Amino acid sequence: MEIDLPLADYDKFLRDLKEHIRNAQIRASLAVNRELVLLYWQIGGEILTRQQQQGWGAKVINKLAKDLQKAFPEMKGFSPRNLKYMRAFAEAYPDEQFVQQLAAQIPWFHNCILLDKVKDAAERLWYIQQTIQYGWSRSVLTHQIDSGLYRRQGGATTNFDRTLPKPQSDLAQQVLKDPYNFDFLSLGKEAQERDLENALVAHIRDFLLELGVGFAFVGSQYPIEVSGKQYRLDLLFYHFRLHCFVVIDLKVVEFEPEFSGKMNFYVSAVDDLLRGEDDRPTIGIILCKTQDKTIVEYALRDINKPIGISTYQLREALPEQLQGSLPTIEQLEMELNTAALEIETDTDTPG
Repeated sequence: MEIDLPLADYDKFLRDLKEHIRNAQIRASLAVNRELVLLYWQIGGEILTRQQQQGWGAKVINKLAKDLQKAFPEMKGFSPRNLKYMRAFAEAYPDEQFVQQLAAQIPWFHNCILLDKVKDAAERLWYIQQTIQYGWSRSVLTHQIDSGLYRRQGGATTNFDRTLPKPQSDLAQQVLKDPYNFDFLSLGKEAQERDLENALVAHIRDFLLELGVGFAFVGSQYPIEVSGKQYRLDLLFYHFRLHCFVVIDLKVVEFEPEFSGKMNFYVSAVDDLLRGEDDRPTIGIILCKTQDKTIVEYALRDINKPIGISTYQLREALPEQLQGSLPTIEQLEMELNTAALEIETDTDTPG
């Protein structure tokens, strides 16, 4: 006998049930990964201890790999290469509490990438924290490391400490980079500001990836009207973590003091015309080809609106011999398209 249920009630019940199942799957995956990383850390520590204290040579890795693969044929990850990663992992993180609280919260492959690409301990910690916070896939983590995000994050010259309350000012400072990498664009030396703007909009996904988490695109050449006269903002975004509009003004020349006065006007207008009751003060970003720090500091000294000045790098500006080693737009798109499959592959181990 069939039981008639109101369709809306059943749909809600099904949605809730699916959400519970998905959450349980995620928790289970995280638990499995945590235990796997801790196991690898323990194995690496045992190998390291015996090599340091008992003089075991490098050849023991190959013998150990063979014996472990024979004893546990159903388990992947006991290749000589991966055992070397385990030893390096234990050597890099001697504190078990650190491994449990941080390193074990990201997939093993992510840890291997960090061991290969990042040698500074503070920088490696930063990338671990960012990966945990934003759920970076392996390809995105690799891209962020290769683009030098750690050194660029928070590097813009701003007046946020004077114009925004804490902790908003600190968060806003960290959101801005210097320089921004627009390697996904190929523009000639004679490109104008509109050419740069059109290229960024045409590759908006790559642009948003470079801007960072939280940016939502509102529009280009966004119109605002003040005293019957229309003005157009090069690019307008909304940032969901900062809870504010972000105006970006593009310049293909070196920063000039008058740029800050124009941006001050734009930010004031957006605050009056677009900002809602729950929105925080609008932020302005001036992206220039180059900047002189002293001139920028003087230009911002008496500005009462939050404004940051950053530079950008184009693929065209890089040495010719390096350009061929950069990923193409198609390669970036392929990496991003396959990111959804990372959850499955990350449970395996290298080698």
